[in-house]
Amino acid sequence: MAETITYLRGDATAPGGKGTRIIAHVCNDLGGWGKGFVLAISRRWPEPEAAFRRWHRERATNDFGLGALQLVQVTPQFWVANLVGQRGTRTARSTGVPVRYEAIDAALAKLAPEALRLGASVHMPRIGCGLAGGTWERVEPLVTERLTAQGVPVTVYDHG
Repeated sequence: MAETITYLRGDATAPGGKGTRIIAHVCNDLGGWGKGFVLAISRRWPEPEAAFRRWHRERATNDFGLGALQLVQVTPQFWVANLVGQRGTRTARSTGVPVRYEAIDAALAKLAPEALRLGASVHMPRIGCGLAGGTWERVEPLVTERLTAQGVPVTVYDHG
């Protein structure tokens, strides 16, 4: 049965509800972790950053790259999904935006079966729409098609 996205004001790193919860967010393909939503994740748990940096460092021998998914368990009930959906980072000299919608789509497609296997709901900010420079009008249909249409409950948090 298809779900619909629930929108709430609040902190995506502290999702409510019961059961297993996955906090999904977009990472870049440079191995950088230091701005935006990842800082809120790192304030709660050190494991997702350490795992992401290790995954990037060992990329010659793993699946790290655009469209990849890394699931990191942080408590018995909470997981963090590192979705590689951003090419590089925005700098003073860069033109265009780092978001890669096709990579977010591919990573979400990998997330759905994992969420279903864990019986988990997925919680996220408006992924790809902060520092990555994307628009929710482009991301929301991907979340709907890849997650909620597969029966995965999704809650999107708007801060403040």
